[in-house]
Amino acid sequence: MKLNDVLDERIIDMHVQAENKDEALTVLAQRLKDANYIDDVASFKKDIYLRESEGMTGIGNYVAIPHGKSDSVTNVGIAIGKLDHEIEWETLDGNGVKLIFLFAVSNDHEYARNHMLLLAEIARKLGNDEAIETLLKAETVEEIKAVFKD
Repeated sequence: MKLNDVLDERIIDMHVQAENKDEALTVLAQRLKDANYIDDVASFKKDIYLRESEGMTGIGNYVAIPHGKSDSVTNVGIAIGKLDHEIEWETLDGNGVKLIFLFAVSNDHEYARNHMLLLAEIARKLGNDEAIETLLKAETVEEIKAVFKD
């Protein structure tokens, strides 16, 4: 499974309206539910917070990659949220977050394997300062998706 296979415009929000981490996760989880990637927002968020308790998912450069395995996931996907302003988040560089990649990962073994491959692919792209700058300046879903084209 390639990253481009899971970039679904239905779960990309270019203008997340949130004042904090919890609101942002709720907005993105609801998008996942509306697009049939998860079947329950509350249990999905509970599993995300369980993973958050194990270590920070803010990787720096205003980017966070929250994820966690959840029985509520029915389809592998990555909700992407872009905020117009920085929100507080635990990050490696101490800055907040403006860009969120929320992974929907099932407890199923095959899904978990795909999750690791997708996470590695995202991490490779986000290790490039130019790619992050392009993502932060992006104004359309197409501009976001273009960063991840092979």
